[in-house]
Amino acid sequence: MPESLARAVARERRPEPAPPADARRFVNQWVEREAIGSEEVPAFVLILRTRGCYWADQKGCSMCGYAKDTLGRSATPAELAEQLDRALARYQDEPYVKVYTSGSFLDDREVDPASRLALVRAFSGRARRLLFETLPEFATAEVLTPLREGFLGELEVALGLESADPDVLGRLVHKNAPPREYLEAGDRLRALGLRAKAYLLLKPPYLTEGEAIRDVLHSIGEARDHFDALSVNPVHIQSGTVVEWMYRRGRYRPPWLWSVVETLRAGAPLRGASRLVSFPTAGGLPRGPHNCRRCDPRVLEAVEEASLRQEFGPLETLDCGCRSEWQRLRALEPLGVEA
Repeated sequence: MPESLARAVARERRPEPAPPADARRFVNQWVEREAIGSEEVPAFVLILRTRGCYWADQKGCSMCGYAKDTLGRSATPAELAEQLDRALARYQDEPYVKVYTSGSFLDDREVDPASRLALVRAFSGRARRLLFETLPEFATAEVLTPLREGFLGELEVALGLESADPDVLGRLVHKNAPPREYLEAGDRLRALGLRAKAYLLLKPPYLTEGEAIRDVLHSIGEARDHFDALSVNPVHIQSGTVVEWMYRRGRYRPPWLWSVVETLRAGAPLRGASRLVSFPTAGGLPRGPHNCRRCDPRVLEAVEEASLRQEFGPLETLDCGCRSEWQRLRALEPLGVEA
């Protein structure tokens, strides 16, 4: 896709500034399965409505359409406080809390420092672990130290490394920073006593199924010494993205779930002391990672169980008639046939 078109897509997905009534409501909230060590626990997931990622205004990542869920402006401290109050009314003392902003929780333009500290303190003493996301440039000791001191438990910071290959990250994913900045940020987080988590993207645009698997496996080996957890995130088609532009023209297929299975199976021996997980978004749907649809529920359940328990052996026994089709298409990739 031409550079000018990528920037046009970025402009189109940014909403108009929202009225105050919209800013008082968070985007979404739900509870999902997670694990703290070997213990399976419920996780309280909250998506705050903020201005979202600044990079989405400039160019944006090729697969990310989260800008559509943003305010189109910065939220005021009062608006963020009301979103938090509404979320706390639903909170049932789940031990794991995940807070997302469709961008960087540590960016002052999305969440001001006082509001960040208020949120962390609101869950302190109730949650055992609290996770939020950021771009690497915001993960500094100056920003993180007050949050660490304000939370009685583990803070976990997630970074969208996506790929440890500079060419894949820059040209195909369109990230704003090279891999080394993400790896260095992971080291800073751990030096401060926080947990560091990296997202690894499975099948960025322009990669074949096999190339995508190899890219994630390479990234696992490069990232394992810098992060406590590595999350394999297979691409799903979000509206207003470069990936959707390609998908609508028949130039992109979301990854097979067999590729997720293969990545976990082959990645497990490479992960070192890091947790290796995958919880595919939109799994089994046409715009998400899928196989033949008949086996999708069974494969998704096996992937989730392997991720929660860190037991990858059962993935070896998975099978379906469509697996041979996935293997056949991969064998044809050197001939220019996209899987």
